[in-house]
Amino acid sequence: MAPAAWLARMARNNFTGSGGMRMTAAGFSRWRAPDKPRPMTYSIPAYQVAAFYQFAALPDFRALREPLRALCAARDLKGSVLLAPEGINGTLAGSEVGIADLVDALQRGNLFGGRLDHLDVKYSPADAIPFRRLKVRLKKEIVTLGDASVDPTQRVGTYVDAADWNDLIADPATLVLDTRNAFEVAMGTFEGAVDPGLKSFGEFKTFTAQKLDPATHRRIAMFCTGGIRCEKASAYLLAHGFAEVYHLKGGILKYLEGVPETESRWRGECFVFDERIALGHGLRRHGI
Repeated sequence: MAPAAWLARMARNNFTGSGGMRMTAAGFSRWRAPDKPRPMTYSIPAYQVAAFYQFAALPDFRALREPLRALCAARDLKGSVLLAPEGINGTLAGSEVGIADLVDALQRGNLFGGRLDHLDVKYSPADAIPFRRLKVRLKKEIVTLGDASVDPTQRVGTYVDAADWNDLIADPATLVLDTRNAFEVAMGTFEGAVDPGLKSFGEFKTFTAQKLDPATHRRIAMFCTGGIRCEKASAYLLAHGFAEVYHLKGGILKYLEGVPETESRWRGECFVFDERIALGHGLRRHGI
């Protein structure tokens, strides 16, 4: 096609070049500012999920069950809460206001009388409530290890903030242990972490007896989803002669929330025990 004919065709088609130039039969016309890009829209999550726990002496845990259930129901919260003599462990979802009100009641309200003033809480957004109902259950332990001699209310390992975790686990002298179940580890874990191959947390005792040695493994750093399992595991190791024991404060969820993905040593997704299934960096739901 001749150049003049090509230009005429472009003009008829009202062709606009990539830089905002408009083609005419005479060639390029004057600069025209490109169309403004459409503003990006973001949906604000309608609900909030709070995962919380604290090891605390609750000898009256049976009497706390119904008042706690009433506190949650009055705020239209759904999820699961465990109460035991050693403390509280739960994940609840609802409105941001309802969640904030409940957390304040747990930490400063009359029901627990200040015994949950060190409650560990992690928040994440949700487009829908990932639970179908509210359950408040009584247990012997808030996380089952099956060793009554272990008391995390008395002694636990050294907490490590998410910002300091990378340096600790990058040290070759540190044995990094994932204290979660094997199917959780398969979805994601930290670089270089050892998978004990647990089917349940109670098997951590057998793993320790068979695979760990206080004389050989002088520095151990452990992690889990929200911090509760590795905190109890740290108490168990200290009770069995391991001198230098660390655990990730707030667990994987706190790490994924606060550590930039570009600096992360986490690989994969973090399994969570609700309908969201798995979360990634920024606590974004898997696949979003």
